[in-house]
Amino acid sequence: MARLYLDYNASTPIDPDVAAVMRDLLESAYGNPSSGHWAAAPAMATLDTARERVAALLGCAPDEIVFTSGGSEANNLALKGLCGGPRAGPTHIVTSAIEHPAILEPCRYLATLGAMVTRVPVDGSGLVDPDDVRRAITPDTRLISIMHANNETGTIQQVADIAAIAHDHGIRFHTDAAQSVGKIVTRVDELGADMLSVAGHKVYAPKGIGALYVRHGVEIEPLIHGAGHEAGRRAGTESALLAAGLGKACEIAQNWIGMPGLAVLRDLFWRRLQAEFGNQVVLNGHPTRRLPNTLNVSFVGRVGADILAAMPEVAASTGSACHAGQVALSPVLKAMSVAPEVGMGAIRFSLGRRTTEGEVDEVVRQLRRVLA
Repeated sequence: MARLYLDYNASTPIDPDVAAVMRDLLESAYGNPSSGHWAAAPAMATLDTARERVAALLGCAPDEIVFTSGGSEANNLALKGLCGGPRAGPTHIVTSAIEHPAILEPCRYLATLGAMVTRVPVDGSGLVDPDDVRRAITPDTRLISIMHANNETGTIQQVADIAAIAHDHGIRFHTDAAQSVGKIVTRVDELGADMLSVAGHKVYAPKGIGALYVRHGVEIEPLIHGAGHEAGRRAGTESALLAAGLGKACEIAQNWIGMPGLAVLRDLFWRRLQAEFGNQVVLNGHPTRRLPNTLNVSFVGRVGADILAAMPEVAASTGSACHAGQVALSPVLKAMSVAPEVGMGAIRFSLGRRTTEGEVDEVVRQLRRVLA
């Protein structure tokens, strides 16, 4: 039986055109971009082009892009760089209860250094109420960080409204856009972001590369100290090879914004699940304010991990954690107040550019077999 990949929110395959660009650079851009001789020139030119391509997708200036090793480092640089440096002073951070661990764990670390952290709740569809953010602000609030789109449910937050609240109070706003870049519009001025995180392997680029957008005038302390790479914001010799992959992926992504074809296929998938399983399958997340490729559903009274284990050819995700034989409810669904008998049966199907209607039909057939 053919293997079926519906876990594009976890990672995407490298786009063939991205691979072709990187293949061409394997032997030609080997110089250190920071060196001042002929061998450095191709590497520096490659970095410049990549930075311009990422900036074009985000609608910012190229020198506002800092290349990182991925989305987790970008998030850590944003939070620790703004709130963990020697000049931070009394610090309060506002974030949400459904953030990725790459936000929540840096917040926990900063709390050990004395920072205060407020995690605002979400409603049953996974949405943050901007008024809750407003009420959480204190005189010491230095940063508000709310993800653009949730990795499990795909729910899209009202980040522009929240950013406006932050700016009304003179507070910086950061958004983790790892799941939304390349899927929906992520123009930094429209979102009101002072900082925005990008993960390469979520946008058909390689793993090991990401970026942090840092608006002009925002000063951050580097996580990695050394020579003055990335305008002094991230030390370490840049990988022209990986940056070129991310740049090309962002250039290609311009043609995929909105993913109208995938949204149609996702909705078809949901209708077929409803037709097959009726009220034994429920939708998790917002019915309309969600990523066009994401379908998180629960099979009531079942365990999502058990269902996927019975369909080894299907790559999807549960969002639940399994420790010592015990399955725990996804923290995101728990924050949404999803009942355990519903949430334990959750499976996230995330579609991608290669997903076909035939693959969707095959997954429905396998679910019918397993749940019969």
